[in-house]
Amino acid sequence: MTGLVQPQQLVHQLGLRRALAFAAHPDDVDFGASATIAALTADGVEVILCLLTSGDAGGFDPSRSPQETARLRAQEQQEAAAVVGINEVILLDERDGFVEPNYELIGKIVRVMRQVRPDAVFSLHPERAWDRLQKAHPDHLACGEAVVRAAYPAVENPFAYPELQEAGLEAFKIKHLLLYGAPAQHAQLRVDVSGYQEQKIQALGRHFSQHRDAQRMVEFVNAQMRSTHGGEGFAEDFHHVVVNSPDTISGF
Repeated sequence: MTGLVQPQQLVHQLGLRRALAFAAHPDDVDFGASATIAALTADGVEVILCLLTSGDAGGFDPSRSPQETARLRAQEQQEAAAVVGINEVILLDERDGFVEPNYELIGKIVRVMRQVRPDAVFSLHPERAWDRLQKAHPDHLACGEAVVRAAYPAVENPFAYPELQEAGLEAFKIKHLLLYGAPAQHAQLRVDVSGYQEQKIQALGRHFSQHRDAQRMVEFVNAQMRSTHGGEGFAEDFHHVVVNSPDTISGF
C-alpha cells in the first residue's frame, strides 16, 4: 500500500484482525504509531505490544535508581497502552541502551510472534534516519533489525529455533511489516489518523517521566502529524513491507 489511506482501508486490504507491535523502549510506539493503533483497535483489531527493554536508562532524574525508573516506565506504558486500546504489554527485559540483534533476541521475538500469530507486525525501522537522528537511537535500529530478521526467515522456518517447534509453537508466515520511524525516502504509506490524534497525545502524556517540556512535545508531535498528512488532517507514516503474499516464492 502507498499514499494516504484511511484506517478502515488498512484493516480491509491487509486483512487485519490481530497485530503485534514491537518497540525498544516505553513511549517508542506512542511516538511512532499510537494514533494508527487507536484507529485499528476502535475498528476491532486486537493489538499486542512487545517492549524489548524497560527503559531503565531513560528520564532526567539523577536521584532515581534504574530499578525505580523501570517500575515507573512500565506503569506509564500500561496506562498509555490502555488509552489506545492495547490490552497486553509483553516485556523482554533487554538492557536499555545496549540492544543487539543477536541470536538470543531474535529467538525471543520469534517466540512472541509464534505465540501471537499476527496478521501484521509494527516495528521501529532498522535503517538510520539522518534527517532526524533522534528517532534513530541505536536501540531503535537494533529493534528493527531483530524484528525484520525474525519476520524472515526465522519465524517461518521450522528448523530455526527447533525448541520452539518442539514446544508447540509452530512456524508460520508474517504477511506484513509496518515500520515506523522510517527514513523519509522509505515511508511510502501514510495513515489518516484524523480524529485519533488526541489519543496519541494523551498516550504520550502518560510518559510524564520522559518529558522536560510537555507542551513543546505536544506542539512538535501535532506539527509532525499535520505535515505527514499534507492537508487539513493528521497522519502517521510507515514503510510498508509485504513479506509474504499469495505470489511470494520463498527464497526469492
